[in-house]
Amino acid sequence: MNPQGDRWTAESVLALAPDAASRKAGSKLAAPGPWSGAGARPEEGGGAVWGECSGSGSKPYRTVVDLSGEGKGEEKSGPGFNCSCPSRKFPCKHALGLLLLWASGEAAVPVAQDPPPGWAEQWLDRRRKRAEKAAAGPAAAASAPVDEEAARRRGERRAEWITAGVTELEQRLADLLRGGLAAAEGAGYGQWDETAARMVDAQAPGLASRVRELASLPGSGADWAGRLLEECALLHTLNQGWLRLEELPEPLAATVRSRVGLTTDAAALLASGPPVRDHWLVLAQRDGDDGRLVTRRIWLHGRSSGRMALLLSYGVAGRAPELSLPVGLSLDADLVYYPAARPLRAVLGTRHAPPVESAGPPPGGGVEAALSAYGEALRDDPWLEAWPVVLDGVVPLQGPDGHWQLADGEGEGGVGAALPVDPRHRDGTGLWQLASISGGAPVTLFAEYGHRGAVPLTTWAPEPVAL
Repeated sequence: MNPQGDRWTAESVLALAPDAASRKAGSKLAAPGPWSGAGARPEEGGGAVWGECSGSGSKPYRTVVDLSGEGKGEEKSGPGFNCSCPSRKFPCKHALGLLLLWASGEAAVPVAQDPPPGWAEQWLDRRRKRAEKAAAGPAAAASAPVDEEAARRRGERRAEWITAGVTELEQRLADLLRGGLAAAEGAGYGQWDETAARMVDAQAPGLASRVRELASLPGSGADWAGRLLEECALLHTLNQGWLRLEELPEPLAATVRSRVGLTTDAAALLASGPPVRDHWLVLAQRDGDDGRLVTRRIWLHGRSSGRMALLLSYGVAGRAPELSLPVGLSLDADLVYYPAARPLRAVLGTRHAPPVESAGPPPGGGVEAALSAYGEALRDDPWLEAWPVVLDGVVPLQGPDGHWQLADGEGEGGVGAALPVDPRHRDGTGLWQLASISGGAPVTLFAEYGHRGAVPLTTWAPEPVAL
């Protein structure tokens, strides 16, 4: 069922859950018992659902869901959630439970004849006003006078600061290699933290992030010296790219600017285009939380273009980003890609129709095809961490050493090939869930593949299942 139209399906609701624990907890609340005052207000393109859930405290938790999301017309950003519980997960278990209850039918959550209660209406009204302000933002910005000379001077000053930071970083890398990598093992984090702070001062957050990654390598395994040398070489290449920026082709120069930490304003990008209209299948949605910022990564695949796209959105102070697109939906929408030698990240533009459920996964390939796709992407962007791939006919296998692989039967002479699973994700429940779904038989799955290995994100059994 279309999650932007009539009542959603339970699968569409559970696809919004940030993790397996939230799905389980939300399912336990999908019963009328703990709920009171639950109601729904249908509207074209969405509506709202609200209710109060009794908990351990004396006051019930007040939960409201904006089904239509923020934005005007078809330019919705996805459903929004609000709950008085202290959970830092979005949606929380109460929002999931309320939506599951609503999805079960009108007997559980009836269509309200009266307006929502005041506490729900106030929140919904604030969202509407915020959406109107955001919709007017690009037009207002376009009509406002721009001091192009002042903007040019600011850009030149920042470029000078970054160049000074890059020059200092090059000297520190040279000192490290001159003194020998063995000395790095006992140096601790202090020198790296200081260097990263210097890059932040130089307004090059991308360089600061890569420097912090260097700090975790010394002494981290038997091959740490080789990996440290590789990362130093990549960082040196990025530094040299910045110092020779004017000599690079523009797509590669755009990649270097992005990797250093210069950003492109999303509103300006949408205004300049060009848009790519397609039916975009939502392949995966995953949140990462570093304690300061929640980063949501939404992967899309264009049915006609065959292109992959990555949408990034952020939430501060543990609050999840507003943009939420359930896995398995297909959007008839415009995307505008950020400039790069290998364009991947994009910003969502106009939606031409409400999202619908997709018929199935996009076409995929075997392990060799995934390796080839990642290699081609690295040719254009050597600093790439991972590349999205759809694997068809692979079997998840765990070796006697506990290491997981994704194996297929393709290759020369019928000899199968395999991708190692990223060791940082080997202890999660997602791999066991994938193995259970597979049962030893080949499956189709979507994954990110990089130099550390593959990270399975979604499989189809036959409905999409987020791992």
